[in-house]
Amino acid sequence: MIVLFLLACIVDGVLCQLAYKVQEERDHGTFVGNIAEDLGLDITKLSSRRFQTAPNSRSPYLELNLENGVLYVKEKIDRELICKQNPSCLLHLEVFLENPLEFFRVEIEVLDINDNPPTFPESDIQVEISESATLGTRFPLESAYDPDVGNNSLRTYEMTTNSYFTLDVQTQGDGNKFAELVLKKQLDREQQALHRYVLTAMDGGIPQRTGTALLTIKVLDSNDNVPVFDQPVYTVSMPENSPPGTLVIQLNATDQDEGQNGEVVYSFSTHNSPRVREIFSVDPRTGRMEITGELDYEESNMYQVYVQAKDLGPNAVPAHCKVLVKVLDLNDNAPEISFSTVKEAVSEGAPPGTVVALFSVTDQDSEENGQIHCEILGEVPFRLKLSYKNYYTIITDGVLDRELVPSYTVTVLARDRGSPPLSSTKSIQVQVADVNDNAPRFSQAVYNVYVTENNVPGAYISAVSANDRDDEENAHVSYHILECDIQGMSVFTYVSINSENGYLYALRTFDYEQLKDFSFMVEARDGGSPPLSSNATVNIVIVDQNDNAPSIISPHGRNGTAKELLPRTAEPGYLFTRVVAVDLDEGENARLTYSILRGNDMSLFRMDWRTGELRTARKITSKRDPHRPFELVVEVRDHGQPPLSSTALIQVEIVDSTVEKLNENHRSSSRSNDTALDLTLILIIALGSVSFIFLLAMIVLAIRCQKEKKLNIYSCLASDCCVCCCSCCSRQARARKKKLSKSDIMLVQSSNVPSATQVPVEESGSFGSHHHNQNYCYQVCLTPESAKTDLMFLKPCSPSRSTDTEHNPCGAIVTGYADQQPDIISNGSILSSENKHQRTELSYLVDRPRRVNSSAFQEADIVSSKDSGHGDSEQGDSDHDATNRGQSSARKRIC
Repeated sequence: MIVLFLLACIVDGVLCQLAYKVQEERDHGTFVGNIAEDLGLDITKLSSRRFQTAPNSRSPYLELNLENGVLYVKEKIDRELICKQNPSCLLHLEVFLENPLEFFRVEIEVLDINDNPPTFPESDIQVEISESATLGTRFPLESAYDPDVGNNSLRTYEMTTNSYFTLDVQTQGDGNKFAELVLKKQLDREQQALHRYVLTAMDGGIPQRTGTALLTIKVLDSNDNVPVFDQPVYTVSMPENSPPGTLVIQLNATDQDEGQNGEVVYSFSTHNSPRVREIFSVDPRTGRMEITGELDYEESNMYQVYVQAKDLGPNAVPAHCKVLVKVLDLNDNAPEISFSTVKEAVSEGAPPGTVVALFSVTDQDSEENGQIHCEILGEVPFRLKLSYKNYYTIITDGVLDRELVPSYTVTVLARDRGSPPLSSTKSIQVQVADVNDNAPRFSQAVYNVYVTENNVPGAYISAVSANDRDDEENAHVSYHILECDIQGMSVFTYVSINSENGYLYALRTFDYEQLKDFSFMVEARDGGSPPLSSNATVNIVIVDQNDNAPSIISPHGRNGTAKELLPRTAEPGYLFTRVVAVDLDEGENARLTYSILRGNDMSLFRMDWRTGELRTARKITSKRDPHRPFELVVEVRDHGQPPLSSTALIQVEIVDSTVEKLNENHRSSSRSNDTALDLTLILIIALGSVSFIFLLAMIVLAIRCQKEKKLNIYSCLASDCCVCCCSCCSRQARARKKKLSKSDIMLVQSSNVPSATQVPVEESGSFGSHHHNQNYCYQVCLTPESAKTDLMFLKPCSPSRSTDTEHNPCGAIVTGYADQQPDIISNGSILSSENKHQRTELSYLVDRPRRVNSSAFQEADIVSSKDSGHGDSEQGDSDHDATNRGQSSARKRIC
């Protein structure tokens, strides 16, 4: 029969104990109890909460079904084998659940059944009694042994009814029973030398079990005196673990007889247990009682030893005494630490008080030697909490940071209060689980990346790097470029990034002349949930390459050739033109050097390598054929690595007079226009009346424009001696420009002396097509102080400054000086003649534009031949995309 008893109480949130009772010798599978049901647990959640038993509490006799919580007998339980004579036989089982942690202590009491009868050490007990023994003399008999306990243990003794002896049953201090034979009738050996009786030992079980032995009493002749001990009971205290040979007590018994009848010998009484005989011994002659075995307080704290003394005389009657040996506990057992559960890892975000492990401590010693104090060694963010009796939990006692300490070795010290104290330690490893609490950090906040222009699209240019102190997915960093615009276009059309390693790639070829630098933001994002991120700035700096050859912008040429006039009377050092070039590059790549490459075999000319001024080195001989111009090939070279260069062909014509040459050119142009007109009339007749009307309208329009041009020139001459073509001041960005050849310019005597004359000059060609949309002002001013005539290239005209022409027309004033001040009229107007003794010098000074993209002779002049009524050919409009030349300056027109 199984008895179930449940005791429940709550201590610090831990269920204390369940108690069950089961009888010994039950078969395998016998039901003990349902722990889950008795605790009110949800059976369906036992597996998920890791319902289990503590390893140190598992018993080979019991089995717990972890699926349904049923406790049953695994194998037969022999109470006498497990607990021996202890009145209480308990088996302990410790179970716990996780999430949340709950601990339960299960106590199973093994109930004794009457499965063992009392037994005597020997089946035949011999007792010798002198016939002279007095009535009432007691003779202890050898005790029977019953391993059962409680009511099933030995209860009493009985013997065959007789007239000589009675049986007196005594109880020892430990509860054991023994019988003494009491003489009630005087013995007479001569009448009956032997007495035989049956001695029966009975227990209190149901059904009752008995054990018997044959008691044989031999009647001896008398010995009048018996030995006598000093005292009937001796009490001795002995420390446990006393070594063998240690004196327990020196017994002394005296006999008043003489000779052998007075010589006393000592021995253990027959009813001492075998264990007592193993631990103690007594010297038969001296009565010295010593320790011969291991004295262990944890086994028994007291022993009762019965010693008898008997003389050597005939019919000796033994005397008896009892020695009580109290075992003193020594601190010979260190505390034992047993962990029931340990968490594999604790989150670094776990709040203080989170349970990490559960353990128990035990000490087999008693009193202060068994009192235990526990603590955690070292500076760790954990502390101990007493849960139930000798059970402790390790809980967190602060904030955990995996990035600082990824794991802890927690060492528990258990120390008793003995003297000297004993201690033991046990360590567990606690891993700190990562949470995403650290954002990625870039190695630097700003990355400056230098990329040489003309790079290959898709090429690697640099890399950004960010580190995350977290672990696993929380530390997996991906890189992303944040959306922004660069020159109106998405940054994703300029650069890309490898999201895994942060490598940056250029998606297009960069041009320093268009884009010098740009910036964007890179985000580093981890793989946590939620993800954390940080940003860094990447500055892309485009490094200039020498990829632009110098572009010659002055003098303007046509079809790659510029024509310049040189008076035959020019003195050495005479400046007849200046070569101006620009380079879109910067630094050394844009520093230019000018030189004459070919055509200066006679060394008639020299060029300033820094300014590009072309001067005469010596006078021109009078024998030089004026119809054979000098052809000078000039070269402009930059200082890049490798250097780039451009060349230009300048035809230098020798003229006797500059004004005459201008008139000649004007007449030649007029004749050319008349010829063109005749051809046009022939075509009109051939095409018919419709074409005739169209061409007639075109002629009328051309004549009207020519008249407006003359009127404008005349009005410019009348204001402050400066003339400027109206097209210079026009605000129209795509207006066509009329070409004015040098033959259309004549010098006339002016009424204002001194005065400055502004002459519109339009070169016949251009070295680069990129200057078709830029205008320049030219001024020719004559004064009496100088015998030279200077021609100056000025800064580009601004229409907005047309109101300021009274003070500074076209942005600057350059004057020349002559003996008489001439006026200038073009297209058939009267001009004054040049002083024959005057030395004329043409000076060309040009404001150099900063940004010009194409080089000299890269493109031929784009022109459109159109009849203007005077034979002048107009230079056609040529539109150029300013964005293709890298943020060029505003359009300028040449005046």
